[in-house]
Amino acid sequence: MRNKWIVGLTLALSAGLAAAAAPKKAVLDVQNMTCAACSITISKALDKVPGVQSNHVDAEAATVTVVFDPSRTSISAVSRAITDAGFPAKARSDGG
Repeated sequence: MRNKWIVGLTLALSAGLAAAAAPKKAVLDVQNMTCAACSITISKALDKVPGVQSNHVDAEAATVTVVFDPSRTSISAVSRAITDAGFPAKARSDGG
């Protein structure tokens, strides 16, 4: 009986970890980016958002691509962090 309980617990934990490990990717359109310093400012702002795993700032295209853990943060929190850094940001509705 104890072995069944351990196996069940192991399976439940594995399923929980698999769900938590599924990162999301979003592309945001960003205004007011004019130089390399803007990219650095945005990246530093995103480094402070828990759950953001990576980001790529493309000043020429005026976009930021973010990979994040949806169990720890949301696209609205990511957008708010960029906007609060001085660069109004809005997620693309198609996600990419």
